[in-house]
Amino acid sequence: MRHFHDPVVIRRAPLTASAYTNRRDWENARTLWSGLASVQPDRAFEVRSPERETAQERLVVYLPWGTPVDSTDRIVWDGRTFEVDGEPMRWQQGSLRHVRIRAWRAMH
Repeated sequence: MRHFHDPVVIRRAPLTASAYTNRRDWENARTLWSGLASVQPDRAFEVRSPERETAQERLVVYLPWGTPVDSTDRIVWDGRTFEVDGEPMRWQQGSLRHVRIRAWRAMH
């Protein structure tokens, strides 16, 4: 599709039980989907304190309709891994049906 031109990979990790809770095992994650999307910058935050410096990078990603993505997945774009932030929004009206997600990652 001509609107989607950025290569994206969606990864999903299985749940593993630990002593106190369940967690995602990202060492054994599998590729759920790979293809073209439209990746757009959202915003960036920086928090500076004497203890640490932290920065967040946020994206808005438009995926083709029917892309299997969930709020617990991660995406890889431009060699960087981002967490899916919130539930994916599925837009099925009009000529360009798509799935919109927000993604973020922390740096430093």
